[in-house]
Amino acid sequence: MKKIVVTGAAGFLGSHLTRQLLSQQHQVFGIDSLSSGLIANLQEELNHPRFEFRSLDVSKLRVDHLDHFGHIDEIYHLASPASPKFYQMNPFSTIEANTLGTQNMLELAKVHGAKLLYTSTSEAYGDPEVHPQTEQYRGNVNTWGPRACYDEAKRLGEVYCYEYYTRYAVQVKVARIFNTYSAGLRNDDGRVISNFVSQAIRGEDLTVYGDGTQTRSFCFVDDNIRGLQKMMECDQANGEIINIGNPKEYTIIEVAQIVKRLANSPSNITFHPLPIDDPKVRRPNIDKAKTILAWEPLVELEEGLIRTIEMYRNKLKAELSQKIV
Repeated sequence: MKKIVVTGAAGFLGSHLTRQLLSQQHQVFGIDSLSSGLIANLQEELNHPRFEFRSLDVSKLRVDHLDHFGHIDEIYHLASPASPKFYQMNPFSTIEANTLGTQNMLELAKVHGAKLLYTSTSEAYGDPEVHPQTEQYRGNVNTWGPRACYDEAKRLGEVYCYEYYTRYAVQVKVARIFNTYSAGLRNDDGRVISNFVSQAIRGEDLTVYGDGTQTRSFCFVDDNIRGLQKMMECDQANGEIINIGNPKEYTIIEVAQIVKRLANSPSNITFHPLPIDDPKVRRPNIDKAKTILAWEPLVELEEGLIRTIEMYRNKLKAELSQKIV
């Protein structure tokens, strides 16, 4: 049994990761400021004997805050708003979680001799001029715009990881995560899959921004979590940046049509102005993940969407029944 810290534990990825770690008999200390994460995502885990949760801001966390937890083996640093809606609403806390918060977690790893995995983002590539994106691509990021608080903070978080790896030999791994989906995303999250599925099962218009020809690659959360765990366990991944995502690429209008069909929804598809700096293409090259981690995604988009739609429908039924009661 390992003692593992998960920051951003009440978020989408963090809550899925927490459940997986507990199912593997580990002891987990979850941290989340609840600025965008939902405690409801951890409802079943809160009473688990091997799980402890604290509502803390990682940018203000001190190493001694976790003294009672004992020796720490691994740290998954996921804490940060990840939806454009939320990071643009909270730019300063987004910057701080990925800079001060990352340094605090690296300091914790240094003190305990723990391994640390930092979840960076495909947004580090900005609006890419190289397609698909390899880890060597330096990106095309607008440093003066509404997305910069997230994109640049993640890039600076990577720099903190590099410095702690090279100066202090902290076992650091950086995962650049591409679009990930499943249940657990907030209904008001604003990301494409959660938007489309929530709208489709309610019979609302599916909102497409721009003309829908921009592309994304979507990874089911189970595949993503498996990739993160493989990366944490792989010594060869120390000091490496690795793309974690699904290399199959879809236009946004294709995804809207697939969700509408799978949900058997009467929804119309409507078009709205494209947000500033929205990337035109996004697709990972995962050769490095295949070589170093022996990892690649297994869940096809339609299979993942069927499961996601069913989970959202069950969630909606539960919400409606609570309102009736």
